[in-house]
Formats: sequence, C-alpha cells, structure tokens
Amino acid sequence: MKRLRAWGLGVLLFCGCATTSARRETPSVPDVAALDAEAARAMAATGAKGLAIAVIDDGRVVASRAYGARDAKGEPLRTDTVMYGASITKTVFAYLVMQLADEKRIDLDTSISKYLDKPLPEYPDEDRYSTWSHLAGDERWRDITPRVLLTHSAGFANFGFLEPDERLRIHFAPGSRFAYSGDGIILMQFVLERGLGLDVGAELQRRVFDRFGMRTTSMTWRPDFASNLADGWTADGSVEPHDERSRVRAAGSMDTTLDDLSRFAAALVRGEGLSPEVFARMTSPQLPITTKSQFPTLQDELPPEARRKDLAAGLGVVVFDGPQGRGFFKNGHNDSTANTLVCLPRGRRCVLILSNDVRAEPAYPHLVRFVLGEAGVPWDWEYGDMAFWDGR
Repeated sequence: MKRLRAWGLGVLLFCGCATTSARRETPSVPDVAALDAEAARAMAATGAKGLAIAVIDDGRVVASRAYGARDAKGEPLRTDTVMYGASITKTVFAYLVMQLADEKRIDLDTSISKYLDKPLPEYPDEDRYSTWSHLAGDERWRDITPRVLLTHSAGFANFGFLEPDERLRIHFAPGSRFAYSGDGIILMQFVLERGLGLDVGAELQRRVFDRFGMRTTSMTWRPDFASNLADGWTADGSVEPHDERSRVRAAGSMDTTLDDLSRFAAALVRGEGLSPEVFARMTSPQLPITTKSQFPTLQDELPPEARRKDLAAGLGVVVFDGPQGRGFFKNGHNDSTANTLVCLPRGRRCVLILSNDVRAEPAYPHLVRFVLGEAGVPWDWEYGDMAFWDGR
C-alpha cells in the first residue's frame, strides 16, 4: 500500500492507551495519485459507476475527489454534484440535538412526555411523521427520552410501515437494547418541532449548513440542484432517478455534496459547535450493541459471551474501539446509494465516501483501510454477510 506524507502533513502519535503498545503511529494519508488509483481499482472490481471520497486529517479536509458518472448520460460526477445523504442525515440531526442539549434547551434523560402538551398517541397521524396513535394503550412511550431515541433503543422497528400489519409498536423496554429505527429519529424531530416549537429544517440550515459553508445542502429539494445532480445505480445495474424530497425528514431527507458534507465531517471530528463534554458524550459508548448485525433491526440478541465488547451506540453514531483507539461511524444506504463516514477523534481524522451506485459498498472496508490504516471498523456488524472486496 503506497502511503506518502502528502499535503504537508506530519505524522501524529496516539498515546494514552491502556496496553503496552500504547504509542501507535498514525498512518499518513495517501497522496492524491495513490487515492485516485485505488478508487479506480475499486470501481473496476465492483462495477460501480460513481464514487466520491474526501479525506480529513487533523480536522481539515485535505482531499476531495470524485470519479465516474453522475447519470446514465455519462456526465461526470464532481465533488460539488448533489447526492443523496441518506442516513448520514441522522448524524447531522443528532449534532443539532446535542447543540440543544449543550444549551440546556433539552435534557437527554427527560421523558419526551415532558416536552409535549398532550400524550403522544393523542396526536393526529400526519404523513410527515409516523403514526403515534398506534401506541395507544402502551404507556411505555413515556419511558422514551432523547438519549433513547439517539441510541436507537426506543423499541421500534426501523419504520412502523414495515411491520406486518403496518402498525408502529414498542417491542421491548425503551432504553434496554439497540435496534436501529428511522421512526425513532422521526420521533425526536417531532419532539423538537411540536414540543419546543422549532423548525428542524430551518435550525439545520442556520446551525449547520450556513455555519459550515454547505451552500448546496438542504433537507428538501431545491430547483437549483437539477443542473448538477446524481442519479443512482441499483444492484442489478438499473438507473434510479434522484428523488425530489419535499418534506424535512430527520431520518434521511438531506441532499448534499461531497464538498459540503466533508466540511461538516471535519467540524464534527474537531468538536466544533459543541462543548468538549457534549462532544465526548456524543462520540462515546452510551449503550452496548448486542446483536450479530445491524439489520434486520429486531433480531434476537446474542448471548452475553458472544457479544462484541468493542461496539456500542453513541448518540447519532456507532462507536467502536480499535487499534488506533476509539472511532465512530455512520453509514447511509438505499437501493441506489452507498455512503459511509468513519472518524478517529484522536488524530481528528475521517474518511467520507459517497456513491450513487450501491454496488460500491463491498469496496468500502478496503478503501477506509487504505486511507486511515486499520481502524477496527465493525464492517461485519454493519453489512452482515456481504462479501467484501479485499483489494486484490
């Protein structure tokens, strides 16, 4: 693996680990030519049509590269092309919630019932949210807190409409275990909007997109996106047009670009906009993860002796411990989108990969290792039984 001291960056040393090999040299980031070559190899191996990669080192974006096509006409994918943020939206939204916690406007461990003017199941069903009325008769909703929602432990399925009867329900005691849920994030949005009177789209625009110069990022569709827009490719190679999302959905409606989202990633790993205490809380273990993989969301828990000790839910991110210390990550995925963000706080280093072709995902473990070195990202938990490209 070719690695150079590129962009004038020095080598950093990790310290403070509990083992005898406490001092570990941080791998230097690959130079642009090496990154370009490895991306080309990954695209050839997976058949992916488009790929974009940003590298953050010491809290600064040091490389932003795009490859391949943005649509079936073969127009080039660029670092300023509008792409679907998918579930990385959840991390951006969690950052907003943590700012509100920092400002004492919301308490992470207070029941959501304290923020609402009537019981959650009494709110009328609205298309932009979920069907809270389905929770009537189950008082466990009162045990749900912002921390529960940001750690994906409300007891919901991913979305209520995915239940066999399409009814939202609580499957286990809130806060007792991790089970990924988009509806849980939507409920946190509901609490902010109905309980605190906030406009989540406007708050994200002001607190995140404007603050970090994310000029081509929005939680809803903008007409100016159309001139430089990425469509997507599905697993069978068919083209999926970009969806023009008209509603703010904290679980995943964000459109963005590699350039924009890398600015957010750099700010996040620096802890900018959060107190050190709140940043540490967001990116540290809050709840053990006890399942073999992330999906399906409501799978059985592993017996205690089989559970990973290096994996936990943070607040809006998943936290892991590896050879370079603690890290956090968040992926985003749909039928034609494959995104990942992996960060290592000790060196304030991240790699952000966006693809408008879901076939790129098998190359992500190799590409992340190529940029960051071996970090210990729990790829088998994230992707389950996916066969990964090993770089050969």
